[in-house]
Amino acid sequence: MLHEPRLHAIPIRFRMSDIVTRFAPSPTGFLHIGGARTALFNWLYARGRGGKMLLRIEDTDRERSTQAAIDAILDGLKWLGLEWDGEVIYQYARAARHREVAEQLLAEGRAYRCYASQQELEAMRALARAEGRPMRYDGRWRDRDPSEAPAGVNPVIRLKAPLTGSTVIEDQVQGRVEWQNENLDDLVLLRSDGSPTYMLAVVVDDHDMNVSHIIRGDDHLTNAARQKQIYEALGWSVPVMAHIPLIHGPDGSKLSKRHGALGVDAYRAMGYLPAALRNYLVRLGWSHGDQEVFSTEEMIAAFDLPAIGRSAARFDFAKLENLNGIYLRQADDRELVVALEAMLPHIPGGDRIANKLTEVTRAQLLQAMPGLKERAKTMVELADGANFIFADRPLGIDAKAAALLTPEARQLIGQLHDRFKSVTPWSAAATEAAVREFAETHGIKLGSVAQPLRAALTGRTTSPGIFDVLAVLGQQECLARLADQAA
Repeated sequence: MLHEPRLHAIPIRFRMSDIVTRFAPSPTGFLHIGGARTALFNWLYARGRGGKMLLRIEDTDRERSTQAAIDAILDGLKWLGLEWDGEVIYQYARAARHREVAEQLLAEGRAYRCYASQQELEAMRALARAEGRPMRYDGRWRDRDPSEAPAGVNPVIRLKAPLTGSTVIEDQVQGRVEWQNENLDDLVLLRSDGSPTYMLAVVVDDHDMNVSHIIRGDDHLTNAARQKQIYEALGWSVPVMAHIPLIHGPDGSKLSKRHGALGVDAYRAMGYLPAALRNYLVRLGWSHGDQEVFSTEEMIAAFDLPAIGRSAARFDFAKLENLNGIYLRQADDRELVVALEAMLPHIPGGDRIANKLTEVTRAQLLQAMPGLKERAKTMVELADGANFIFADRPLGIDAKAAALLTPEARQLIGQLHDRFKSVTPWSAAATEAAVREFAETHGIKLGSVAQPLRAALTGRTTSPGIFDVLAVLGQQECLARLADQAA
């Protein structure tokens, strides 16, 4: 397999409206982060050209395919905002069509029945191992008379692949890739039980779905050569192909769970916004100058296949968190309240907050949002920061906050409680003026008042600005919480 420089100006054979991409996951597990990026690239390419992105569930592995995985894939795509066009296509349901095409190739002399036994195939593997080369079927049934077929043996159907020359893919990412045909054997199209192989099913489905561009991971690059041979045997046009590098961990090794090889649902549970995750994923392997933050509209307008690098992208949680923090800070406060409420069932501790959402607490959450989003990088941190709004009395006080609530501090809190009774109207500005006056009167620093006050009102040593906390909680709740902690 030889790589040559990619062609940045490959002739376009399609009108914009004819562009059809597809995302074709196998439902044997969750929608992992690499699959999500592949779906995003397909979606962006189609949307930017007025085309369509189709969704095909490749569920031919009946033992490993599950409805739970299908549901997770569909849910993950919807959460990411990657809506597909038309109905979901299920590959297994099209098995009769796949067999029909195999029989067509057989009738045209472009495929043949192979009766090689498992023992014969194992002998070929053993010989290949001994000679230090990959296993290749030796074509022993390619030109034999069917009358020689052994009785009672169900054959497989193999493609009559070209024996000489080369198979070439002009890949939009990898450039020109060439395989010598002598190194590619006659692949199986139909198994002995009549079930179609993945190679055949993919080609038939992509053709019947009018797919113009196949955008997928470069672990499918060798498959591209096999599939092109099937296209050519059938006389069908070969879609434009783009094989994108896989995602690696920060250390350059294969992506694992510790690096971020998780399902999209896990990223939702960790509190990432779908728009931020889309933005992060699009920058994994694709670049557009020095720009890092993209609106969806900017992504759609700028995305193109030749700008995808050939090197594996490296996943970096720190960059994702920083980007998510940017999205949080730039988000509209009302939209952020709605987004947080939608995400609560999926994040740790979210149910407790969800059960306490009322008109009053929603209004408090909205009022607190400017201060909350400045201190958070994820929705989990945002929810955690809002904990003081939903806390039950008497407050649980964490260890650091408890250390601040000394006997002297509790006396101070009792005095503040009395001072706050007369503050009217109740606001951040009014409470700040009262606290500053209190500190000055008692000859103490503002911080010496603010820290015990924060501990008494939130149970923690960190929170949004203390005067914002006072305003959000309201006068009666603040007086009640202070009374709980006063000496």
